[in-house]
Amino acid sequence: MAKMFKNIIAPVQVWLLSQGKCVGCSQPLEKGAKLARQDGTQKITCKCKRVYILDKGGKYRRAGINEA
Repeated sequence: MAKMFKNIIAPVQVWLLSQGKCVGCSQPLEKGAKLARQDGTQKITCKCKRVYILDKGGKYRRAGINEA
């Protein structure tokens, strides 16, 4: 059951990230709090407290546990 749920939700989350929106609250990530990182990327914290990384190519991804 959990795998089926993940198979349904994962493509929606990928689409939201490609649009530059939070996967939790669907707010634009450009409105989030930005923090420059040493590797040239940006750490973005959404108003719902989810953390994302904006890479040098302009793509968003969820931050890993060690990046948050």
